[in-house]
Amino acid sequence: MLLPPARGPLSAWLIGHLTGRREPVPQPITTAEPWSDEDLQLALWCCYELSYRGFDDTPPDAEWDLRVLEFRARLEEPWTQWLRATCTPSVTTAPASRQLRELIDADTGPALAAYLHRHAELGQFREFVRNRSVYQLKEADPHSFGIPRLDGATKAALVEIQADEYGGGRPARMHAELFRTTMRWLGLDDSYGRYVPEVPAVTLAISNVMSLFALHSRWTGALLGHLAALEMTSTLPNRRYAAGAARLGATEEQAAYFTEHVEADAVHEQIAAHDLCDSYVLDHPGSTADILFGAQCSLTLDNLFADHLLKSWGVTETHQRAAS
Repeated sequence: MLLPPARGPLSAWLIGHLTGRREPVPQPITTAEPWSDEDLQLALWCCYELSYRGFDDTPPDAEWDLRVLEFRARLEEPWTQWLRATCTPSVTTAPASRQLRELIDADTGPALAAYLHRHAELGQFREFVRNRSVYQLKEADPHSFGIPRLDGATKAALVEIQADEYGGGRPARMHAELFRTTMRWLGLDDSYGRYVPEVPAVTLAISNVMSLFALHSRWTGALLGHLAALEMTSTLPNRRYAAGAARLGATEEQAAYFTEHVEADAVHEQIAAHDLCDSYVLDHPGSTADILFGAQCSLTLDNLFADHLLKSWGVTETHQRAAS
């Protein structure tokens, strides 16, 4: 994968620095809604990607470039401030698993899954999958950063979930590989990172919040809460995605990514809420707030993404209610 084209002065500076140009760092970063800031989110995504697979046109040790790390920290300031201001739910003394369930049950986001199930045209389904590919082609990788930070039952629970995500030792069953099959059905290029230059800021933000939590040990609780929210909100939407894909002509194999999540995440939901998050709180008293924060970040950004797609398709709230 090559570095993507810049979207503004922040990403232009980073790309220039990584390819050998030495220019002054841009002025202090101010943005009211970082999740929709194309330049900020692309620059963050490129910084974070250096800790995953990197880029073919950057030095192999760019991940530890001190100027890049300093720049990334500056980018994270408005991003983290917005997340804290927007995604900090109230906390009670109830078990983390119960509070996660209540948080998720109270969420009423746009009906994207219902629309894709019953009404989406093939081109709209293709656009949905194209956007999702930015994360799904490295599915589970951000949350795996949490493994070496955990002990005992919490570590065992996370490894159990991640092992399933990586196909239980069978490369063809890795969730990222199943997603590639769905992409090929839709005529999409399944190369890692292929659509980063084309997707909107909110799509990058979904990936970036995971990387924020993954690369900072201070946010381990939020990383686990984020994973729990993903698992606990997966079964019904993926059932609808699978039905929508079948309606549009997908074979069982081409829709297997979605059907796999219907079965796997029904189990993962319980593991993530109880074995993972509740056990983490036992070992780290006071961490429930971080867990709920991570979960709320997941819900909020998924809702912003759904709203972006539906509005771009001209789907009204009335149409959404009819779809669900």
